[in-house]
Amino acid sequence: MSEPEDELQGEQRESTKKKKKDKRSGKKKKKEEEEEEEGQSESVVLRGIFKLGKRSHDVLLTRTRLMWTPITPETPTGEACALQPDVMLLQDVFAVKVKRRRAAGQQSGGAVLGLALFCCKRRGRRLEEDTLHLHNASSEHTHIWYNTLKELLTGFSSRPRYLKVFINPSSHKKEAVHIYREHVAPLFKMAEVRTDITVTERKGHALSVMKECKLDEYDGVVCVGGDGSVAELCHALVLRAQLDADSPEKPVKPVLPLGIIPAGSTDVVSCSVHGVRDPVTAALHIVLGHLQQVDMCSFSSLGQLVCFGFSAMFGFGGRSLARAEKKRWMPSSRRREYALVKTLARLRPEDCQLSFLPVKKSNRNLFEHLDQDQDQDQDQDQDPESEGEESWMTNQGLYLSISIMSIPCLSPHAPQGLAPNTRLANGSAALIAVGNTSRSEFIKHLKRYSSSSGQFSFSFVETHAVSAVRIRPRSLIGWSEEESDDEDESKTTPIIQSDGVAFPWNIDGELVEIANEVLIRVHPRLITLYGEEVDEAESTVSCSCI
Repeated sequence: MSEPEDELQGEQRESTKKKKKDKRSGKKKKKEEEEEEEGQSESVVLRGIFKLGKRSHDVLLTRTRLMWTPITPETPTGEACALQPDVMLLQDVFAVKVKRRRAAGQQSGGAVLGLALFCCKRRGRRLEEDTLHLHNASSEHTHIWYNTLKELLTGFSSRPRYLKVFINPSSHKKEAVHIYREHVAPLFKMAEVRTDITVTERKGHALSVMKECKLDEYDGVVCVGGDGSVAELCHALVLRAQLDADSPEKPVKPVLPLGIIPAGSTDVVSCSVHGVRDPVTAALHIVLGHLQQVDMCSFSSLGQLVCFGFSAMFGFGGRSLARAEKKRWMPSSRRREYALVKTLARLRPEDCQLSFLPVKKSNRNLFEHLDQDQDQDQDQDQDPESEGEESWMTNQGLYLSISIMSIPCLSPHAPQGLAPNTRLANGSAALIAVGNTSRSEFIKHLKRYSSSSGQFSFSFVETHAVSAVRIRPRSLIGWSEEESDDEDESKTTPIIQSDGVAFPWNIDGELVEIANEVLIRVHPRLITLYGEEVDEAESTVSCSCI
């Protein structure tokens, strides 16, 4: 591809990104204006006087918001100063408590001081806990407001009341239990969310529990762990939904949403729905009932389901993870950098047949304009194998890396994501195929993920929006200990090994070895996560190894 074409593609991408951003900001502004008009026209449920700080305020409560204005004395001319009221939306309030004055050691009772409203305040991509204190010494007045606020908050049906929580104590730095107790449990308690906690003891423990427990008792499921734990629970939720619906062949959308408390090393899925690796932000999304539908993929080989997940890497991504898994005794950051450098030093392409089914533009536009709560079962019924062979596009050759991602895969290492051109629920996945090239050019491609853009503006990189992908290994070298120790193999001539050799795949951060061809199929909006659509993750770390 020539330089002018590269520049043109770059300009088109920037233009498209700007249009999307303008469109989203326009929708947000319109929504805020509608909310403001709605607030002005809403009938007042309660009105009273409370002291905020040292000043008395006229406080109004409607069904959607709380508004307060300082009470100011009239001027000598008899005119009162017109002040704009402060506003708090009830959708941001997750708890209300009666404040009392109690003596040391007193557990109950005490003189009423007023109300405390616990709410969520946005600071960039983070959600932070905040408190509004309304002081009024009248017990009757305070309890009327307390009961009314409690009734209004109960009306938010998406907010959970009883959660099944899985904690992986072995994830990353083994801090999951501490993270939950220190940052998450207090918020759940304050919001009066009951929990049933299982601390997992082994890989597959959460899956076995999910197959047996009575899910109709819960309003949602929560995972405290890394991407591997998240992938296991997402897989378990879909399998359980299939079991309950007696549908072993067709994926079924789970009824319960999944909340993710990040406690891993990269937390790609959590970053993609929260924009930041922060347990408080994740917990507040859960207690406030912020729901986001998300596309998933199924991975199968020779007609047998391997797993459900969000992303997969074949080639460089799979081999680097396989190397990292053999150095589990290292600290996670050091292990990751070691594997990256070692795999780059012995860079070799994979010889395979790559087939993919491009997504239909009409279907993609449909998903982009659908409301969040609309179901897409009719699109999930579509079988890629039923498409005519002419619909599939097939390439054969040498590839350094092939990635399939149904979510943007945001992380602190790649703030705009490994697949910035896809969305959480647009009904398609991003296929990123990196052809054979020199080591220096491949490193340039990798380094651009940590910057703003340009990682795809290389002649050896191709990207497609797809609904299905099939990867068929041909003359490939499989993963073995001997391959790790052999320094002299050429990177341009893959070695043909005997049949049955397994090849490493990185599926949602978990190493999966598969010997045969793999079919990846996109299932639009198959699962619901607690969170929201974000454009970019907070960048807090950088890799110095390349």
